[in-house]
Amino acid sequence: MDILTLSKWKEYYNDHPHRSGLHLRFEKGVDPEVKRSIQECVAWMRQKYVFPKRIRLYIKSARRIKAKNGEWVCGTFFRPADRNVEPYIRLATGDYLELLIELGKDDALASILHALFHELTHYFQWLNDLDLTLIGEERQATVYANKLLREYAQTREHP
Repeated sequence: MDILTLSKWKEYYNDHPHRSGLHLRFEKGVDPEVKRSIQECVAWMRQKYVFPKRIRLYIKSARRIKAKNGEWVCGTFFRPADRNVEPYIRLATGDYLELLIELGKDDALASILHALFHELTHYFQWLNDLDLTLIGEERQATVYANKLLREYAQTREHP
């Protein structure tokens, strides 16, 4: 079972009008190199995968985002209980310059893209109504983020 191509979502969205797609919103202050990298990555995702329920990606210039549980994290996925409500992802990219110094450009950008892929996996888990424990969801999201990053890396010389 590949959750990125699973079509269990058709039970919910085939007969009901709704918006679809993957949409980006960049906050002022996001590094231009990060913005370029995310835009290219999202273009690749749009070609490769179906986003039957609209998902918005809010790319923040902050170092971290406060999750609902109070924890400071790199990314969050809003999973609405009502399937008529659109989900969204918030992704913090404000630590890019620190990562750039510590890891170099390619690895710094790859780190941000990994976080994006992790949160997009949560979207596909929600979309297909997977029944996983919280630990299972996080493990699966990490596995798929690694898989997607490897796949994406094969399509270009630099992130």
